[in-house]
Amino acid sequence: MRFLLSVLFAFALLGQPAAAQQVPKSQAEISLSFVPLVKQAAPAVVNIFANRQTNTRATPFMGNPFFDQFFPDMKQTAPRVQNSLGSGVILSQDGIVVSNYHVVGMATEIRVVLNDRREFDARILLADEQSDLAILKIDSDDPLPWLAFRDSHEVEVGELALAIGNPFGIGQTVSSGIVSGLARSGVATGNARGYFLQTDAAINPGNSGGALIDVEGRLIGVNTRILTRSGGSNGVGFSIPSNLVAQFVKQARAGNIEFKRPWAGLNGQAVDSNLAEGFGLDVPEGVVISAVHPLSPFAQAGLTTGDVVLSVDARPVNAPAEMLHHLSVRGVGENSTILYLSDGQEKTVTVALIEAPELPPSDPRTLREGRLAGLTVANLNPRLAIEIGLPSDMSGVVITQITGPLRQVGLRVGSVVTAINGARVATSQDVAQLDGADTRAWRFDGVYQGRPFTFRFRF
Repeated sequence: MRFLLSVLFAFALLGQPAAAQQVPKSQAEISLSFVPLVKQAAPAVVNIFANRQTNTRATPFMGNPFFDQFFPDMKQTAPRVQNSLGSGVILSQDGIVVSNYHVVGMATEIRVVLNDRREFDARILLADEQSDLAILKIDSDDPLPWLAFRDSHEVEVGELALAIGNPFGIGQTVSSGIVSGLARSGVATGNARGYFLQTDAAINPGNSGGALIDVEGRLIGVNTRILTRSGGSNGVGFSIPSNLVAQFVKQARAGNIEFKRPWAGLNGQAVDSNLAEGFGLDVPEGVVISAVHPLSPFAQAGLTTGDVVLSVDARPVNAPAEMLHHLSVRGVGENSTILYLSDGQEKTVTVALIEAPELPPSDPRTLREGRLAGLTVANLNPRLAIEIGLPSDMSGVVITQITGPLRQVGLRVGSVVTAINGARVATSQDVAQLDGADTRAWRFDGVYQGRPFTFRFRF
């Protein structure tokens, strides 16, 4: 008992000025507890139940052109309801709620349950699969409990943190830990690629969308996923930083239904030790530009291939995802200050943050006659490249949709076509001119997922 009291006494004195150190005089002074903090923050963390109706194939042969012509009834689909369970955080008195996209994305019905068991229907204001965030709205006649944001750029490794959510659907649960790491960018959540805070506070299935708070009850992150081999928490959890969540709330209140993400218009890689030596850097730091689009705001500001971006708005960047995160937090229509290294000299410029441009016009064309009926192509531009998931510096004609018999020949959406039957195609109009051609043998040349391809087929 004496040892325990000594430990508690020493812990209570940590971080106190020398003049303020005193012997604890009551049980309250030697009792360390998160109870007041949990009472303050927990009411703003909610449980979320989402339903999504999907149509499934009634038979594995459905969609096959051969079987469809003999068994037309197989085209019918069977409705199926998918349920998801997660958490959310109320961010304002008027009912703005944040959760994960993988919890509520594409849901047809969303139910939000508060800590005091009140229930509300919710609607999605803005959702983004890439960031794995969704902003919801619930309507209440009374002001709702809510959490304030803390600037996630101020968070440091080693800070105490609490994770609050609904793991495994057993009810609201609180787990404690520390902030284990910052700027984790090599992590994926479904289709999401981003920049995360890492914590060892236990996070399990159902915690997704819940709150990661500091010792003052402020939101520093939205819990999104774990790394695990067993399905349970191994102390490696990830949260989306609060600054990005705040930008989502700002855009949702402005009426955006899609998240507007600044377009850098460049490709790059982290500087390793070998590159650092070549650039004359004392330590590996920054992102070296490997390709830059001529319309990129970075190109307009004077950056070019081989330059090294060192910081964005005075914050160091060491990975492309980290750089994009800082730009996204700043927001479209704003300016960012970029420190970069060019020819051995450090330079500073201001970059205007813009959306990806639709130049050249995509001009989508759908072929409706002849052997290529059902093929839709468009001119590739930066905005379309982002939607399809292609590098922003690619150009040419891209396949955006395939229906009918062409689905069986091996062509894929996202393929960039460079030639058809040996003739070069540069625009969607070039492909449209083939509509109705009576040729039975076809050859498509192009690039898919960075690799050249050639498809030959006959009808």
